[in-house]
Amino acid sequence: MAKVKVHVFLKPGVLDVQGKAVEGALHGLGWGGVANARVGKLVEFDLDGAADPAAEAKKMCETLLANTVIESYRIEVA
Repeated sequence: MAKVKVHVFLKPGVLDVQGKAVEGALHGLGWGGVANARVGKLVEFDLDGAADPAAEAKKMCETLLANTVIESYRIEVA
């Protein structure tokens, strides 16, 4: 059984509204040195029965987990 982590994040150049909101809130709380905040998502799951877990996770990303028009992803398999 493989432990899979998929990190999904907006591609450079895509406006990250959530990131801007987080950045503004952190500034308001006194952390004025924060810049270029980006918000993404992490999907973790166990994968059983796959000969190549990374390839299966890539298919999952291309099909469901990431909107590849505006998002990129990184896969970790342990």
